[in-house]
Amino acid sequence: MTGPDRPDDGYLRALVAATERAVAAAEPLGSPFAGAPADLREPVREAVVGLGDELVALSRDLHAHPETSFEEHWSAAAVAEVLRRHGHDPEVGTGLDTALRCTTGGDGPHIGVLAEYDALPGIGHGCGHNVIAASAVGAFLGLAGRAPGRVTLFGTPAEEGGGGKETMARAGLFDDVDAVVMLHPFSHDVAMHPFLGRRQVEMVFHGVAAHASAQPFMGRNALDAAVSAYTGVAALRQHLPPSDRLHGTFTDGGARPNVVPDRAALLFYVRSMEPDTLRDLAHRVSEIAHGAARMHGCTVDLTWDGKPAYLPIRQNTALAGRWAANQVERGRAPLAPGIVPEFLTGSTDLGNLSYRMPAIHPMLAIAGPTEALHTVGFAEAAGGEGGDRGVRDGADGLALTALDYLADADLRAAVHAEFAAQGGPIDVPSFFA
Repeated sequence: MTGPDRPDDGYLRALVAATERAVAAAEPLGSPFAGAPADLREPVREAVVGLGDELVALSRDLHAHPETSFEEHWSAAAVAEVLRRHGHDPEVGTGLDTALRCTTGGDGPHIGVLAEYDALPGIGHGCGHNVIAASAVGAFLGLAGRAPGRVTLFGTPAEEGGGGKETMARAGLFDDVDAVVMLHPFSHDVAMHPFLGRRQVEMVFHGVAAHASAQPFMGRNALDAAVSAYTGVAALRQHLPPSDRLHGTFTDGGARPNVVPDRAALLFYVRSMEPDTLRDLAHRVSEIAHGAARMHGCTVDLTWDGKPAYLPIRQNTALAGRWAANQVERGRAPLAPGIVPEFLTGSTDLGNLSYRMPAIHPMLAIAGPTEALHTVGFAEAAGGEGGDRGVRDGADGLALTALDYLADADLRAAVHAEFAAQGGPIDVPSFFA
């Protein structure tokens, strides 16, 4: 045997075929709102189009210099330099060393445009954050001096597991922001796509060391307890709704075979589609860990959310509809929810902001339908022609959607009425306390 068995791709091929049929038959998400008037829209669009080559160059620069969470010094400096060339004075180090904030405009409603720029270890920009950042910069520059109200560009570090947006929110940086917009590269154009809430838990089991051959009966095996916990979580998967996810790894299994391990550790990601179901799933995982410890005469320490938990995205149909209408003008057709399988998803700290204020997180196609996020293939797409087109289309879409929010009072009222009907803002830091 030369290597592990390759998984059969029959299900994946059937899924791709079914998705292609559904996409071909689907209509793009529409909007009943007029958005901004033409005399405001055209100058913004012309400005964004004029920035196209500079934005693509920024995207390529970020792609060529990938930096992981909290280490995005080159990226933040590159974004800041583009802003300075256009007469702006960005603040770098707002809340986090590699965070950025830049505001234009005066009185009136305040919308935030979010830029992510962290990359993945070993893969680079396999999530396309270079496209996110360059599009956001383009939208901000296109709106500057041409939009009513106030627009702030936020550079938000460490989306890949670090929870930069939550850290910035707790520092008060979004307190006076009324709504936020951003995009995310993907394999399809989707106006609204669910992202799961996610918590992390480290389980550290403590037992009693003993000689594994001479006196095993004097030991209490922390590794056995950890194995039982892992098995218990695996059995729980059978009883979860399709939207929930559980996955984990062993991070410590003892030092030597001839010593009964007195310490063993696991790290799990716990994901769910709704905040309440995420809280319930976390409770069930905790009970499994404590039960496994008792089975083997051990104890267990649980550390939840060493980095901020991620809430699922709360969608805003009114605002997403305007994104879709604006992208249709670029030759795209952003789909309504449910066309692209909704289990093809992960988690994002944008979810945390979406429970504080209205937010959108549309998906922008830059790669083929079989290219998954967090892969080398997707990283290549993000630094290629698909990513370049995504930057141009994305900057246009974000700019015009933000302008629609600022200029169309009926749209703005509907956006906030929808948010209020969903329960309004919640106290995110205390939700899982």
